[in-house]
Amino acid sequence: MNHILDNPAWNALISGNSQFSNGTEQVKYFDKEISPFIGMAEYTAQNFQALYELIPHDEPVGFVVPEVIQIPGIWRVLAKINAFQMVYSQPELPAGTLTDPVPLVEKHIPEMIGLTKLTNPGPFSQRTIELGHYQGFFEKDKLIAMAGQRLNPSPYAEISAVCTHPDHLGKGYAKQLLLSQIQRIIAASGTPFLHVRNDNERAVKVYEHSGFSTRKEVYFYFIKKTK
Repeated sequence: MNHILDNPAWNALISGNSQFSNGTEQVKYFDKEISPFIGMAEYTAQNFQALYELIPHDEPVGFVVPEVIQIPGIWRVLAKINAFQMVYSQPELPAGTLTDPVPLVEKHIPEMIGLTKLTNPGPFSQRTIELGHYQGFFEKDKLIAMAGQRLNPSPYAEISAVCTHPDHLGKGYAKQLLLSQIQRIIAASGTPFLHVRNDNERAVKVYEHSGFSTRKEVYFYFIKKTK
């Protein structure tokens, strides 16, 4: 794993997300209310053992790697998800959005959790909003689309939780949110990237049309301590 994005959670926890980092020099994790993601300098049996002893809860945790790996028996594999890791590859900023999205704040958290439970864009918890820069669109005071930032393996910033209520698909909300996030990240001298399930053809096309290209296929593992 030579490229920073080959181990995005670990590199986020030692750089752009270090203020949320717990752990040791080899194993780190977010508070579970922020994110289930953990990172290891190397995904070895020794480090999986250290994580087992270190992490203070029995909730599922997840990580991202560029190859299939063996998980020690002290952990139960709940899911392995094949995904594409996509990086914004255009030399210029995209054109502005038609309508500026609304910044999302603490009072919006219940609606954000409800929307992510309905649409399942990935893990979203009570304090995930603290990772920053969440925006959304509303209709009749109801949140109908949102996106924000998750992992920040500097200088890369991951656009995440891109989701639209099923009743409002096809109206361009996801693309407008993507463009807003891309502009913000590039303005801060970062490089946008994201992850998408490799079988989500609709989303892949949206991301490609928005200027992203696939860098690599990666694997999301979600695991839980065995009792």
